[in-house]
Amino acid sequence: MRGYMIFVGHRLFKAVFVLAAVVVLNFMLIHAAPGDPATVMAGEAGAADPLFIAQLRHQFGIDQSLPRQLLIYLGHISHGDLGFSYRQQRPVWDLLAARLPATILLTFSAFLLALLGGVLFGTLAAINVGRLTDTAVTVLALLSYATPIFWIGLMLVLLFSVDLGWLPAFGYESVGSGFSGLTRVADIGRHMILPVTTLGLFYMAVYARLTRASILEVITLDFVKTARAKGQKEWKIVWRHVLRNALLPVITMAGIQAGQLVGGSILVETVFAWPGLGRMTFDAVLQRDYQVLLGVFFVTSVLVIGFNILTDILYSIVDPRVDIG
Repeated sequence: MRGYMIFVGHRLFKAVFVLAAVVVLNFMLIHAAPGDPATVMAGEAGAADPLFIAQLRHQFGIDQSLPRQLLIYLGHISHGDLGFSYRQQRPVWDLLAARLPATILLTFSAFLLALLGGVLFGTLAAINVGRLTDTAVTVLALLSYATPIFWIGLMLVLLFSVDLGWLPAFGYESVGSGFSGLTRVADIGRHMILPVTTLGLFYMAVYARLTRASILEVITLDFVKTARAKGQKEWKIVWRHVLRNALLPVITMAGIQAGQLVGGSILVETVFAWPGLGRMTFDAVLQRDYQVLLGVFFVTSVLVIGFNILTDILYSIVDPRVDIG
């Protein structure tokens, strides 16, 4: 336990510098994009008066030099302040707090579905290599990987919502239903099925292919042959010996892609009108809401760093031979 605490402490110390570099890079890239919030808001208001635009630029603080804006922003970040959205007239933290739970629920559920399903189907394909099960898993994985996420989502809506009427097509929960307790949980669960499946299918295909390849490599090693020579059952060999050694590449990929799920959720949340960070990010890009964009990028960066630390810890749990020090 002490070794884990020291490791986490070292990684968190390094993470501070990584996060600072990411914050500066995000700030520079966003402000390098053409257009500004003042021009967009003036256009929406139908007022092209230079004085009105100048007032808006002063209100947003973008009339100052870029280095000055960066220093002010870093000062706010150091105090835990992500700024104020003049478009929404609310602090960025409040906007993130309202949308983050929905995104975490969606992405975490899709991640679990993709990881568990990918490992299961990859294992089935590997132990039945060259048979019908292997061919079916391989074909389905390739189709899921090659098909655009938004197209899968639209097809699922047409099939299960429009044609069959089994599942709700859009939203987080039934509007105006007034559900509470377990009834509300069940209602949210029904709304989650289509977006979670849509987001998880792509990553499930990756994990299935990776698990299959890794198992086929491990299953030829000497310790597996020794286990077979001792008369152990095939499923015990796969569970106790093969799968545990074959999971390391899968964990590596899962740790990298866990943070990317937030980015991938933008399309899914847009298709299914899911009230999460992805949808808010899409709207903020169109509205040139710099503070909201920077806040989303900051939270996403923290999640990615956290997932990477967790991945390294999982290495040592799955395979104690891995030294995380």
